[in-house]
Amino acid sequence: MADRATLEDLVRLQGERVRALKQQKASAEQIEEEVAKLLKLKAQLGPDEGKQKFVLKTPKGTRDYSPRQMAVREKVFDVIISCFKRHGAEVIDTPVFELKETLTGKYGEDSKLIYDLKDQGGELLSLRYDLTVPFARYLAMNKLTNIKRYHIAKDFDIAGQFDPMIPDAECLKIMCEILSSLQIGDFLVKVNDRRILDGTFAICGVPDSKFRTICSSVDKLDKVSWEEVKSEMVGEKGLAPEVADRIGDYVQQHGGVSLVEQLLQDPKLSQNKQALEGLGDLKLLFEYLTLFGIADKISFDLSLARGLDYYTGVIFEAVLLQPPAQAGEEPLGVGSVAAGGRYDGLVGMFDPKGRKVPCVGLSIGVERIFSIVEQRLEVLEEKVRTTETQVLVASAQKKLLEERLKLISELWDAGIKAELLYKKNPKLLNQLQYCEEAGIPLVAIIGEQELKDGVIKLRSVASREEVDVRREDLVEEIRRKTSQPLCIC
Repeated sequence: MADRATLEDLVRLQGERVRALKQQKASAEQIEEEVAKLLKLKAQLGPDEGKQKFVLKTPKGTRDYSPRQMAVREKVFDVIISCFKRHGAEVIDTPVFELKETLTGKYGEDSKLIYDLKDQGGELLSLRYDLTVPFARYLAMNKLTNIKRYHIAKDFDIAGQFDPMIPDAECLKIMCEILSSLQIGDFLVKVNDRRILDGTFAICGVPDSKFRTICSSVDKLDKVSWEEVKSEMVGEKGLAPEVADRIGDYVQQHGGVSLVEQLLQDPKLSQNKQALEGLGDLKLLFEYLTLFGIADKISFDLSLARGLDYYTGVIFEAVLLQPPAQAGEEPLGVGSVAAGGRYDGLVGMFDPKGRKVPCVGLSIGVERIFSIVEQRLEVLEEKVRTTETQVLVASAQKKLLEERLKLISELWDAGIKAELLYKKNPKLLNQLQYCEEAGIPLVAIIGEQELKDGVIKLRSVASREEVDVRREDLVEEIRRKTSQPLCIC
């Protein structure tokens, strides 16, 4: 067989012959004959892997983060992690993938969203879907029964046997602290209890086998109308219409502790043991939330279901509120930004002896929050600092590179965040412009006269004020002038 270069030449020549025949308006038979030869040559040539079109893109569902975006993202993370630490949490980490069997059967209808990996040396693996199931596996594997942890600025959990609703109330307090600190808008935290939901389904006549699937339908009420949810229950999941109607009478209610007290007197619901336990715990929870000063941010919402299978008690979800279109209307929820709940049975699924470790936790929707913060900054056209540089070491004349290098080394060794331009003889104007563009607040200027006098000229970029500072005092003066936390937005 001819080598590739020869075949490419033959294809090129045959292509020119076909084009020439078309220009000459040769007979159709002759053109078809030559085209057939061309196709035969191309088939011999085969695909050229090196010349295949390669589209540069990130995989679906992923994205890159620019320096500006990362600066915003880190600020969001700092707020979240500071709150977790303030509440005494330790940090742990777990692998980004788990044994497939670890994740199987924990997520209900969301299980179809799990990414499976290729067989790795006889182990079937999947990318973790959340941080809760890996945490439960970690507790069981290490025989831990008591820990307060956070993970990747997203998840916070309290594991251990404690008095009812105290850890749950703290989780809701943390959620409110974080959302308030981020200043992303008004929010509401919906709470419910899986035992109340299950009790409601039981008294309404839902078969036990359909509890979880009906639960996932109810969970859609924040996105679609009751009519659509009822249609799914009846048409797709085989629930009797009258049973769906009875469910609707309950799950469309929401309110505060007064609703809890009302349902405690409900002639049917109060006769269900599970529902009664859940309502009793919610009443206690509202007492603690009042003491924490956040009861006005909490709504008891019977439509909240949280579709994940592992929840066993209190569940909660924070939504941002959109201002009402007209006076008198209720604010609308515009998307979940945090959620969580109690999962007392999950650790026992992994323990060989089935020993349970009660747990409650929350997860912050950092991607959604980041998008909201980013959009707000774009609307306000606010400048975002992408570095934390405190000072630029600059020179006023030529041939001062060595002096700049000596000075910046002194600053780095003293823990000062400093930069210099990578030119031997940069113009002073260019150095000052760089500071303005990068948001660097100070410039330490070296000149021949300053070297003689043993001082450094320290210039404030914003005010353009300049002061001479003795070289031995420079570090402290920079620290003093930049002691205020640097804001990135």
